[in-house]
Amino acid sequence: MRKKERAALAVQALANIYPEAICSLVYNEDKPYELLIATRLSAQCTDARVNIVTKDLFEKYQSLQELADAKLSDIEKIIHSCGFYKVKSKDVIEMSRQLLDEYNGELPNSIEELTKLSGIGRKTANLIMGDIFHQPAIVADTHCIRICGRLGLTTGTTDPKKVEDELRKVLNPADSNDFCHRLVLFGRDTCVARKPKCGECKLHEICKNPQDK
Repeated sequence: MRKKERAALAVQALANIYPEAICSLVYNEDKPYELLIATRLSAQCTDARVNIVTKDLFEKYQSLQELADAKLSDIEKIIHSCGFYKVKSKDVIEMSRQLLDEYNGELPNSIEELTKLSGIGRKTANLIMGDIFHQPAIVADTHCIRICGRLGLTTGTTDPKKVEDELRKVLNPADSNDFCHRLVLFGRDTCVARKPKCGECKLHEICKNPQDK
């Protein structure tokens, strides 16, 4: 089976399992910068924890200007439980200032410009391109890297940029955003890192590297 065929089957199977493909991070759609910040905080942290933290963060600081003017120690206290809170706090304040000073308070709409923001890499930039600007994007997070390697959609590389490049060759661009969101759900429910539930996996028949063989 060719990779494009395998990819199309995986896309359809996950769409059947998870009809609603939505980002698990909570944010105000009228304030898209909240998703940018939430995604930055999600590095080495669960989305569930981030959602708890950002609820308090965005209640206290209700605008980019307030975030840009915030005291570093105050941000640190709020996001402490996210881990790496010192560098993340600096990034939150700095990216808020950058958005105000360089982009008139709006999110830039390209990977190149987004990755110029403090603490923002390709994973976050792709998420913003997909969820905010509704452009085809591939979020090569830990779930995407692990599952696509097992399925045989990629060569098994763990390099996020290489995974992104390889998936662009086999995925229909129109499917890529939702597919990545569904991979997160599937990675939590079934294709977990240490002990994947291959016996109950609905993608078992198309998986190139099942862990139960």
